[in-house]
Amino acid sequence: MINPENEVFTILATALREQFPGISVADDPEAVPANFPHVSIEMSNNTTFARYMNSGNYEVAIVVFSINVYSNLKTGRKRECRQIADFIDGLLTPKNFRRQAVLPIRTHANPEIYRLALTYRVATDGRFFYRR
Repeated sequence: MINPENEVFTILATALREQFPGISVADDPEAVPANFPHVSIEMSNNTTFARYMNSGNYEVAIVVFSINVYSNLKTGRKRECRQIADFIDGLLTPKNFRRQAVLPIRTHANPEIYRLALTYRVATDGRFFYRR
């Protein structure tokens, strides 16, 4: 199985930590992060693209990444999340990831936390990322 989760996590986490000193980045979504701002990155789906399978075991996977951005600022929570989301988009779009959604999610357990849920999709053969 083609699994680019670690590669994508490393690309994003490294760049996020450089751009936003003190940001918390994890590969496991948490109900309430311990530190803010926080980003969770998870491969949420991995499907074989059957059209590209052949007897030589050439395989292409369509993978979906779910990324959550959290902020707990007193003022500017939404702006901070959008700034981080824009940065993530600027990293993934040139790598042929296609953004499928950016949704604000209300955290009823703690309404002081603002959360944006991002979803990206890309095709990969394990070496390269392709737009599909």
